[in-house]
Amino acid sequence: MSNELPLTDPPAHRRLNYDWSWARVISDVISPPVVWAVVAVPLAIYADRGAGRAWLWALIYIVLVCVLPIVYIAIMVKRGKITDIHIKVRRQRIIPYLVTIICAALAVVLLWLLNAPPLVTLFAFFSMLQIIVMLIVTTRWQISMHSLGITSAIFALGGMFGVGTAAAFSPLIPIVGAARITLKRHTVAQVIAGGCVGALMTLLLFAVAP
Repeated sequence: MSNELPLTDPPAHRRLNYDWSWARVISDVISPPVVWAVVAVPLAIYADRGAGRAWLWALIYIVLVCVLPIVYIAIMVKRGKITDIHIKVRRQRIIPYLVTIICAALAVVLLWLLNAPPLVTLFAFFSMLQIIVMLIVTTRWQISMHSLGITSAIFALGGMFGVGTAAAFSPLIPIVGAARITLKRHTVAQVIAGGCVGALMTLLLFAVAP
C-alpha cells in the first residue's frame, strides 16, 4: 500500500476560490521558498560583515534558490502538469526538486566565483543538499518540505543570533506542522521527519562553517 495521502484535485470552479482557512494561509505565507528568502537576507548581512555586498549575495540566493523554482512550479500548475503550488501529489514533486537542485547548484557556483562569504556559499550548498535528501525520500515517502523549511530557518537564526532568537521564533515550527496536518497534506510522522532533517542539516552547516 502506498504511503502517499489520498488527495484529489478539486474541480476547476473550486480552484478559483482561495481557501482562507488558517492552515492554508499559514502554508502559503510560511512556505519554504518564502522562509528561505527571508532568512537569506539577515544571513547575507551577518556573513558580509559590513563589506557592502550583502544585497548581492542575498539576491543571488533568492533568485536562484527561491524564485526560479517557484516560477517553474507556477508554470506547471497553469499547464495542468501539477495539481497546486504546494505539489500535494508525491510523484509530481520529482521534477520540481530536480529543477531546484540545479538552480541551487548554479547559486553555489556563482557565489563561489564571486568570492561570496563562505557562510553564504555553504548556505546555498546545504540548501541543495536538503533538496537532494528530500528528493531521495520522496521517491518512497511524502516527507514535509514545509516542516524542513521552517525548522532549518529557525536553527539558522539560532546559529547567527543565539539560542534566544531561535527560541522566540520556535513556536512557528509546531504551527506550520499543525497546518500541514490539518490540510491533510502530511501525517504527523512526515512533519516530524521533515523537521529533523532541517534541524540536523542546519546544525551541520554551522558546524562546518568557518
